[in-house]
Amino acid sequence: MNEATTLILIAAGALVLPLLAGRMLVPAVVLEILFGVVMGPNGLGWIEHSELLDFLAEFGFFLLMFLSGFEIDFGKLGRQGPGQISVALVVFASTLGLSFFFSKQLGHGPFVTFLLATTSMGLVVPTLRATRRTQTPLGQAILICAALADFLTMIGVTVFALAYEHGVGWQLMKVPALFAIIAVVLLALRQTAYWYPEKFERLFRPDDPDEMGIRTSLALLFVFVGLSLAFDVEPILGAFLAGTVFSLVFRHRGSLERELSGFSFGFLIPIFFINVGVGFDVSALFDPTALIHGGLILAAALTVKLFPSLLLVLRGISLRDSIAAGALLSARLSLVIAVASLGVRLGLLGRDLQAEVILLAAVTTTFAPTVFRLLCPPLGNDGSRPHSIEPFRDFGDV
Repeated sequence: MNEATTLILIAAGALVLPLLAGRMLVPAVVLEILFGVVMGPNGLGWIEHSELLDFLAEFGFFLLMFLSGFEIDFGKLGRQGPGQISVALVVFASTLGLSFFFSKQLGHGPFVTFLLATTSMGLVVPTLRATRRTQTPLGQAILICAALADFLTMIGVTVFALAYEHGVGWQLMKVPALFAIIAVVLLALRQTAYWYPEKFERLFRPDDPDEMGIRTSLALLFVFVGLSLAFDVEPILGAFLAGTVFSLVFRHRGSLERELSGFSFGFLIPIFFINVGVGFDVSALFDPTALIHGGLILAAALTVKLFPSLLLVLRGISLRDSIAAGALLSARLSLVIAVASLGVRLGLLGRDLQAEVILLAAVTTTFAPTVFRLLCPPLGNDGSRPHSIEPFRDFGDV
């Protein structure tokens, strides 16, 4: 099969799969990866790795990381005060400690610690919205824990990857140097936006024919990715930080977030997940030892989220709601697959473990919102009366 056939099949998959996902009540990501498996070299062989596919997948990967940073609401973080953030930091530290313990017990290196510590803002946010709990104390606690987990995990993955490639030495100073430059960019943007607010209003106009908001977002993305490459730092950190900087400078983003999500999740990000499926090691699914190990990974992934979340009782959250929070935070989707792909590229993970991580994502995307809704039924319009919502109808394409 040539590149033309590959492009046609990928375009068709990106169009049709979200529709099927909505009917099947599963996240589209799962079907996109499965599509890559079936159509890839380990399946029918109709899609093969090529420079074009790799480029589009890499671009989608950067956009995924950008939007992961974009989802962090610094306004809400600032309003919570030091007490809430301190508890969230303790929860994350406990998660990280348990993740390290289980990674050692399962015979893996420290990199698996970051895999187990991840969560999925892309699943947490729509679940809270669908249950109308975003603005409740429980919802705010979950959002802060998820945001810190995403941010700190990305920092940890980047530092670890840099140390693995170059050793522990002066090369690690490239990370704080990159942060220093990004801090300068951040201050410059905030100051400019403060003095010339009318100039920046155009970025968020839904009727702007030049789509300056999209242009500025992509320009910031590529500048930060370029800076990361210049400092020999993993470019996914640059993409992630570009999203966080944009979120920090522009607290009220209007329709821009929806437009960016539509542009990214509508085509390029699905290509990344399809490409993950193309490289999926199907043989690992038929190995009894791998399946048993996958079950142990799943048990560890749930444990490292459920037990630390019990600490939320320190903020007045009930025990039942704390367990529900742990269940929802156990969701892994985009970020864990992205980190696993990075681990494979660096030679830190094998294809068999990557396959187990993808299965972990598929299971937790079903388990997490279902258990959360059982323990915390959706609130009515008055904020108190529960009503039923189908488990995945609200976020079939997350």
